[in-house]
Amino acid sequence: MKRILGVVAFSLLSSSAVAQSIETMKLASDLGTLIAAEEFCGLSYDQAAIEAYIEKNVPADDLSFASQLNLMIQGSRFEHSSMSASAKTAHCAQIKRSAKSHSFTN
Repeated sequence: MKRILGVVAFSLLSSSAVAQSIETMKLASDLGTLIAAEEFCGLSYDQAAIEAYIEKNVPADDLSFASQLNLMIQGSRFEHSSMSASAKTAHCAQIKRSAKSHSFTN
């Protein structure tokens, strides 16, 4: 019985860790997309707003967020290099809206 409880507890901890990892990847992807597009879309972000977003949304003990964010920024910049004019227009239109909704821009 103790062994079964141990396996159940480990499974719950593991699923919790996986959920946090997925959430970290989503946050890194979303923020990385916005940050990579700042210059590409001709924007200038409020640095304090970015810091506040991270403070609010990323757990302080999350050691993987910074490296995942960097990877996502680099990937987004690579994608920018092959965007058509129409793709850039559509991309930047949504980036501007998202950046404003998170108070990165006015």
